[in-house]
Amino acid sequence: MNAVSTQSEPETEADVTELARRALEYWGIREGEPELLKFRENAVFRIRLPGGQPAAMRIHRLGYHSDAALRSELQWMGFLQSAGIATPSPIVTQAGDLFVLVSTATSAQPRQADCLSWLEGRAVGARGVSLDYTPEQARHVFTAIGRTIAHMHNVTSAWTPPAGFARHAWDFDGFFGVNPTWGRFETSPFLDGPRRELVFQAREKAVKALSAHERSARNFGIIHADLVRENVLVHDGAIRIIDFDDCGYGWHMYDLAVALYQNREEAIYPLIEAALLDGYRQERALTAQDIAALPLFSALRAFAFLGWVQSRIEGDITRDVGMRMSAIAADVVIAYLRGG
Repeated sequence: MNAVSTQSEPETEADVTELARRALEYWGIREGEPELLKFRENAVFRIRLPGGQPAAMRIHRLGYHSDAALRSELQWMGFLQSAGIATPSPIVTQAGDLFVLVSTATSAQPRQADCLSWLEGRAVGARGVSLDYTPEQARHVFTAIGRTIAHMHNVTSAWTPPAGFARHAWDFDGFFGVNPTWGRFETSPFLDGPRRELVFQAREKAVKALSAHERSARNFGIIHADLVRENVLVHDGAIRIIDFDDCGYGWHMYDLAVALYQNREEAIYPLIEAALLDGYRQERALTAQDIAALPLFSALRAFAFLGWVQSRIEGDITRDVGMRMSAIAADVVIAYLRGG
């Protein structure tokens, strides 16, 4: 299922909050009001379980994932938690279900709702806001992030997914196929004539490079695929990973490229990149070919962003934000084109 094939309904905070209220009963919660924290792809609420402990409830975007895909996401998260990766744990309903379908009189179709354990921590950063770390702090944080990503890849490479496991793929078709995972960038209204021409030239270069790039169990598997600053928490010096909504099959280098993408304009970017790669190599090998492919995977993230932005305009984001995000993505793609 294409992640952007269906627009979210209902679209108001009041509607999704009512859905969350309906979902509470499946976890035996009869007191307290769900607190809306985020309303983008999914609506995320802070709730209190019957024992008093906090948890996160998600009301999922309509059509974003099939039931099988959502179940698979939660199964992988549960496995990572059991393998020592600090991630949220799925909290099953009183009936033992990983998620439920809820609806209201105003919702056209039932929506998926699930519940995850609450993770304390401070996000590494926010989109569009400069990092506030000293160089030494940044080195420590990004080295730890690199080690954590490698640990995720290591344990997952040895994992056999359960029967029926189904997730989308960040593979060639996921970026350049007829129905890309995050939508088609070619129809973006935010690329002017000269910039559009350069982006399409870069596409030709990336298509050729990705077609020839190694794909094996060594460098391809289940990945998080959205390790942006907001999805990486630091708590007592340890790294915690949240928001597995975009996880799927892909190249390991894509996880590293995504983790670096928002940091490209930082004055200490060379230090950040070196620390992330050094941390990764402390746990899992990287070849010279892997390192050389980092600009390619950065460009792939930018192509994906161009598709994501144009498919969500006037929905999740404003036109002004769309223009800024598209300009940044286009510049990344053009830098890849000119990089030789």
